[in-house]
Amino acid sequence: MVNRRTRHRLRRENKQIARERISVLFNRVKEVFSEEPQLAQYYVNLAKKIGMRYKVKLPIELRRMSCKHCKSLIFPGINCRIRIQQRREPHVVITCFNCGGFTRIPLRNRGISSR
Repeated sequence: MVNRRTRHRLRRENKQIARERISVLFNRVKEVFSEEPQLAQYYVNLAKKIGMRYKVKLPIELRRMSCKHCKSLIFPGINCRIRIQQRREPHVVITCFNCGGFTRIPLRNRGISSR
């Protein structure tokens, strides 16, 4: 029987290994995308599954590499468009060419209020 302290240490080690695997997979994605986009998409899906299995959040830079609507891999200028909009609040709009979905990312810091 494993005590609580050992179980906690094992979970922490597993999460660290999962983070390393995710970073390796995303490095492979950047290398492989131009030659084999389907293999790169497989790597992204695998990294997301590893993150879900071990309850590890993907870093924001890696989360933004995939479309939230169709889950496809996006690279600026290749299969997505990035524009800055000034209407309402200033924000960045990322439009996916595969599904036509778009994501808005606000440019203002959340803690600062305007006067």
